[in-house]
Amino acid sequence: MKTKRPTLKTISELTGYAVPTVSRALQDAPDIAKRTRQRIQETAREIGYVPNREGVRLRTGMTKTIAMVLGTDQNINEHTGQLVTALAENIEGTGYHLLVKPYAVGADPLEKVRYVVETRLADAIVIQHIEDKDPRVHYMQEMNFPFVTYGRTLASDSHAYFDFDNISFGEIAGNALLDRGRRHILAIAPPPGQAYSRHMVEGLRRAIAGTDAEIDVLEGASSGSPQSQIRASLRLRLEMGSPVDAIVTPSSGAAIAAVAVVELMGRKVGDDFDLFGRESLPFLSIFRPAILTVVENVGLAGEFLAKAVIRAIETPDAPPLQRLERYHLRHVDSRDRH
Repeated sequence: MKTKRPTLKTISELTGYAVPTVSRALQDAPDIAKRTRQRIQETAREIGYVPNREGVRLRTGMTKTIAMVLGTDQNINEHTGQLVTALAENIEGTGYHLLVKPYAVGADPLEKVRYVVETRLADAIVIQHIEDKDPRVHYMQEMNFPFVTYGRTLASDSHAYFDFDNISFGEIAGNALLDRGRRHILAIAPPPGQAYSRHMVEGLRRAIAGTDAEIDVLEGASSGSPQSQIRASLRLRLEMGSPVDAIVTPSSGAAIAAVAVVELMGRKVGDDFDLFGRESLPFLSIFRPAILTVVENVGLAGEFLAKAVIRAIETPDAPPLQRLERYHLRHVDSRDRH
């Protein structure tokens, strides 16, 4: 015989509190006494109570769901998994649930956003791979739909966002390489349509301004391209172009491809050649300790994005939460270079 599903009325009968009190306590309403909330929530856990999502939607007009519209990547990318995990962990316990909606490489990311908005599949959206004039941002602002971006647009003053300061990434990388005597720096930049590609190259150019160093951007591949494409384009550039004594890239996958090409050509990272990257896990610094890196705290990004998107839902008239996080150079022990 099928067991009857616990309801708000079930919790009400077990605790002695009225159904409206039970409902508000389960939403962690601050006007309900803490001890009352704890007792009701504990009872709900004990009996395995699960909110009826359709009932919540009919009653409040909300889904209590946050959608992350996520672009897939053909390259090695530990960053995306960490970001999803961090966002999910920080949404847990808030009464909201995370729904991940991926789109394939080459697909129109606006279509996924439009689908979520038009079907009211979620109460808000988190997007990444941000463009300067991002059509998804323009669309959601026109639809008055809550959202937050992982990255900045040219209109970022008007919406919630979290971003790592990729201008500082470029500046730190450029300065570190200048200190190591490098003067011919090649950037394997993000796809040109993404805002942080421009930011990274701008930071590199700021760092070398007034010096005899030069910056070039790899043609034929970006940091998000398949490894085979990066290796082919990089090998062609190193064999046919002007001298290169350092590479900067924000992608672990692109950094690994660069190491493979450089070592195949008989050069040694940290000796006659330098590589500067970024990592959210100590992957590159274990793979080749001589690689220079900045550390990206993706957990911090997930925590802030969760707060920002919930605020966008619950207090839409409040100023949007915004944060720009500067990078810091990972310390490298000189013994790691040998």
